[in-house]
Amino acid sequence: MTKKQTHPSFVKKFALKKIALILFLFICNLANSQSIRKYSNEFMNIGVDAAALGMSNAVVAHTSDVNSGYWNPAGLVNLERDQASIMHASYFANIAQYDYAAYAKPIDDRSAFGFSIIRFGVDDILNTTELIDSEGNIDYNRISLFSTADYGFTFSYARKLKVPGFQYGVNAKVIRRIIGKFASSWGFGFDVGLQFERNDWKFGLMVRDVTTTYNVWAIDEEEYAKIADAIPGENQELPESTEITLPKAQFGISKKFEFHNQTSLLASGNLNMRLEQTNDIFSTDGLSIDPALGFEYGYTDLVFLRVGAGNFQNIEQIDGTQKVGFQPNIGLGFKYKGIQIDYALTDLGDQSAALYSNIFSVKVDLSIFRR
Repeated sequence: MTKKQTHPSFVKKFALKKIALILFLFICNLANSQSIRKYSNEFMNIGVDAAALGMSNAVVAHTSDVNSGYWNPAGLVNLERDQASIMHASYFANIAQYDYAAYAKPIDDRSAFGFSIIRFGVDDILNTTELIDSEGNIDYNRISLFSTADYGFTFSYARKLKVPGFQYGVNAKVIRRIIGKFASSWGFGFDVGLQFERNDWKFGLMVRDVTTTYNVWAIDEEEYAKIADAIPGENQELPESTEITLPKAQFGISKKFEFHNQTSLLASGNLNMRLEQTNDIFSTDGLSIDPALGFEYGYTDLVFLRVGAGNFQNIEQIDGTQKVGFQPNIGLGFKYKGIQIDYALTDLGDQSAALYSNIFSVKVDLSIFRR
């Protein structure tokens, strides 16, 4: 009888710890009201478009297609016709799925608009909080599934300025985050982008969350109570409801070199800046800078080979010394009659091959269907 009473208690404790660990990753960081988070809404910073990811995201200065709504909305004014784009990627050994879709269209010869949606989610997570009934019996039929998903909806507008070579763009973002039936939030923010071209050199500035982005959370208190203190010392109090995402800036410069044998080389660089101290290669108390470099070799505007290096970080070694680490990326692209297919292999700096990310994207000039 003693064994029967003890065993369910152990299983219940173990089950609650499992679900608490999952929820802890998402909601324990909401412990302070209106708290400023160093890595809030990070799913919106992963990047889109395999062509850009193959160049380590160093595209702020020259982006000029439907994906500009994400990278720098000012680039949308370069659209000659409406375009659509989709992308899919898997992360963490296929545990998390990352999807993106976008559409953009010129309004006139001086302006354009676009919209996009991003989803980053983990599906079919086991919910074992009700594994044991009120009488202490284990009932596997009481296990359910839930998903955690982050959504970003972006509405973009771009326009050329009267000053030759200057153009600007604005994003309005709506953030929706859902953790099964346990918690959910709404957020809202703005991005602002600028581009300038002079003597074939292109410059770009993108400020994300320029007004800061606010996320307001709603926590299901009954569900939260089931995992409260399942990990001793954690989740003892209901998290507060508001978190703030600080602005981030990206400055870019690029130039495309055309050669006589129908080949070209696009060289581009970014300085990615945060208003806080991180492990970035250049870091102070109030500012951190992470450079990124990207190159695209093209042949007859048909086939493209891309390489890039980014995410330069100071890495602490076991012996207490530091070394500089970075993440190399590579990619391929093919474009024919208004359809472009791109591939990127990212996370090459990880030690485990299981963490490599294979990313595919497709971009289509929709005018080909109206001919």
